[in-house]
Amino acid sequence: MDSRTVALIRTTFKAVAATEDGTQRLARSFYAILFTAHPHLRELFPAAMDIQRDRLVKAIAYALDRLEEPDELLPFLAQLGRDHRKYGVQRAHYLAVAVALKSAIRAFAGSEMWTDEVDRAWDAGLTIIGDTMIGAAEQEATPAVWTGTVLERRDVLRNLSIVRLRLDQPMRYAAGQYLSVQIPGRPRMWRYLSPAVPAGPEGEIEFHIRGVLGGWVSPAIVGRAEVGEQWLLGSPLGGLGVPRNTKRRLLMVGCGTGIAPLRAQLIAMARRRANPKVHLFVGGHHPCDLYDLPLLGRLAAANKWLTVTPVAESAENPWWYSDSDALRPDPPGLEPRITGQIGKVVAAAGPWSDRDVQIAGSPSMVQTTKFRLMAAGTPAKNIRHDPLF
Repeated sequence: MDSRTVALIRTTFKAVAATEDGTQRLARSFYAILFTAHPHLRELFPAAMDIQRDRLVKAIAYALDRLEEPDELLPFLAQLGRDHRKYGVQRAHYLAVAVALKSAIRAFAGSEMWTDEVDRAWDAGLTIIGDTMIGAAEQEATPAVWTGTVLERRDVLRNLSIVRLRLDQPMRYAAGQYLSVQIPGRPRMWRYLSPAVPAGPEGEIEFHIRGVLGGWVSPAIVGRAEVGEQWLLGSPLGGLGVPRNTKRRLLMVGCGTGIAPLRAQLIAMARRRANPKVHLFVGGHHPCDLYDLPLLGRLAAANKWLTVTPVAESAENPWWYSDSDALRPDPPGLEPRITGQIGKVVAAAGPWSDRDVQIAGSPSMVQTTKFRLMAAGTPAKNIRHDPLF
């Protein structure tokens, strides 16, 4: 796609979605047009559409930002196409979505901005997106969904649980990827979760889930998931991972349950014969949020290439946390714990300009840490994280 076409698409979208209200109105208009023209498609979506609308706009923005980076965009779209098989999406559905999206954007852009050239540009962009997703979905031989049976739920904190499942058949995913998950009590509400362990031949998988205040799915899992219930899991997504035989040193920054995709990679790397130097900063608001330090300490003690530094914003635990283990020192194998905001701590501990960087955590944590590292001299091209939607 030439730069002129890309510029027209981006300019139009940014003009329509320039404000938060603009993105919300665009998403509402898109779904209204889509469901009016194709009422049967409504059953593919959850009853509550607020999260779905927000996710749509962020996904569009993510794709548009990478129109000139096919090496990043096309694999992402292919993964998305394979994942969308879980909805039962067919080729005709992609055309319906493209027509509805273009109609919504055209309505908000207005006749002065929406020229014939802009119309052709959007046709070209939506064709690339649709064809890539359709092609990947039609060529995929793996299941559209896996079924996972809950084997164990371990409550680590009052708002954090670790859930272990056995899949109906093994899934091949790269350590560091994430999956869409649907639980029995929340039909058609898919939430993205990162496996905390590498894929294995036995088909067992583990997730670390923190209950999000006001969330639809995570509070229904934390402290409530029952042994024997069955979850649905979509195809693996994401591009985090450490290639074999790489010599580039690595900086990892994980906060809260964001440690899951990073620890999965470290476990996988520990099974290799050789690895580059890795420095992991693991953070949380309170010391008790650093719940995975025992395993990380064992990994660091057994592997000289790994350094682990714990970071907590507060030196004290919250009033509700009374576990006697909180009074014990950190396990062996770790660097001394630092008190502070993780983005500031990591940026100050550099320079990291010669490192490949992975960041995992909440969207605000990822963005803040990324900007602090860039301000300290780390090139943006060296920093990777999953899409923030």
